[in-house]
Order: sequence, then C-alpha cells, then structure tokens
Amino acid sequence: MRHVTDKRADAVDTATGEDGPPALPATSWAVLGLLSFGEELSGYDLKKWSDWSLRLFYWSPSFSQIYGELKRLEKVGYLSSRMVAQETGNRDKRVYVITDAGLAAVRHWAREAPVEPPVLKHGVMLRMWLGHLLEADRMRDVLGRHREYAETMRQRAEGDAEETFGEEAWAYPALVMKWSERYYAAERDLADAMLADLAERDRRLP
Repeated sequence: MRHVTDKRADAVDTATGEDGPPALPATSWAVLGLLSFGEELSGYDLKKWSDWSLRLFYWSPSFSQIYGELKRLEKVGYLSSRMVAQETGNRDKRVYVITDAGLAAVRHWAREAPVEPPVLKHGVMLRMWLGHLLEADRMRDVLGRHREYAETMRQRAEGDAEETFGEEAWAYPALVMKWSERYYAAERDLADAMLADLAERDRRLP
C-alpha cells in the first residue's frame, strides 16, 4: 500500500513568496535537503539515501527524477558538481555538493513554506469502503496483508532509527524515523481494529 503516489511530489510545495527562492517542485526540495547535510553525493548515493530515509515517511524519487532535479538545481545555482575519477575500468562519476545559495534556499523553504495537511490516498481504506463488493474472507485477506506491510515498515523504521541515534548530523532524521515507527505501528493497530470490527459485524448478521 502506498498512501501517496510518487507523482504527488512534483505537484506540491511549488509556491514561494516574491522574496523567497524560485518556485520548485517538492522533489527539488527533497533532493536539495539530502545534500544539505554537507556530503558530496552522486545520483546513485542520493537514491540510496532517499530509499533509506525519505521512503519511510514521504516517498522515494526514481533515478530519472533525481537526475532531472540535479540538472534543475545546478542550473539555478543551488548545486555545483564535478567529475571524480574511478578505479580502472569504471566510468568516472559526477558528484554534487550544495552551494551557499542552495543551503539558504532550502533553509528558507523549511522555515517559511506553508504547513499543508498530509494527502491521504489509502488504497486499503478505499477497498474496505467497497466492502459490499467483496467477500468477507477477501476483506480479511487484504487487511492482513496491510497489517504485515505496516509491521515490516515499523521494524525497518525502528532499526534505522537505532542505527542513526548518536550521529549528531542525523539527529533530526533519527527523530523523524521514530515518528515513522509510531505511524506504522498505528497503521498496524488500525488494521487489527478493523479486523475486530469485521468480526463484530459478522456476529451481528442474521
């Protein structure tokens, strides 16, 4: 289950004030945010970092999205890049680093962007809403799979948070991973509650 599709990230957070940074999609701010921790990263590194952290609570951009945003951000002066020689037989790779202007822009966005309500597109809830078209066993199967997914993600968030605590540079991402852990625990518990509701409904049927 994915609450929000990947395409959503390109459709929000584009508005800025006249004195703020240029209008950019949320994907840009996510990529710029990954670089704001000060590391010099390749596109592959950015994908790996987003899969590790952003995916737990937002979404993970595809390689094509990442490279598209890197070109956009370098064009507006928020990133700089250079080629790094690799071992014999491997292609040189391009690595990116945030500029002072880019750091100022992402700081401004983080501080001043409007606080928007989360967008919920819960596929499992939609299928439960259509329960009159499903057999009871099928509804329980869907909920069981969702519960399994939520618990898997909860465990992943818990493990990543434990690995990150103690690293000062990742103090706030570690706290967000704890938030993610609690979120997936809540999704797991909500699935259990829905299963209990279905069982109660079955008992009340003639």
